[in-house]
Amino acid sequence: MTKTTDGLEAGNVVKGKVVRIRPFGAIISLAEGMQGLVHISHISDEYVQNITDYLNKGDIVDVKVLSADVPSGKISLSLKDAKIAAETREDADERRETPEERTEDFEDKFKKWLKISNEKQAGLNKRNKRK
Repeated sequence: MTKTTDGLEAGNVVKGKVVRIRPFGAIISLAEGMQGLVHISHISDEYVQNITDYLNKGDIVDVKVLSADVPSGKISLSLKDAKIAAETREDADERRETPEERTEDFEDKFKKWLKISNEKQAGLNKRNKRK
């Protein structure tokens, strides 16, 4: 079987299955029969004393690829960075406006600008008439 790097580029978030828990981290099974390590320091932002408080064998998890050296078989993964990436995407989705909202917003801004502009122009016209 030929191992490929599909999706295993640094920064990508991929799904995997927890296959082993060790005192130093969790071994995650990825696509194409490859495995990577989530070091204990990359499981949570909190202090992790016991990994099984966060992960159990058989759990399906989203992990972020920190580095992938496929020829040597070393794939470094992060659970907490994958959570941050997911939260960032959710925040961006919430901030995304519909075209109607943008149009209404533009129209309101344009009306305010037009009102202020007309008031300024009227003031300038009054001063010019006095001269």
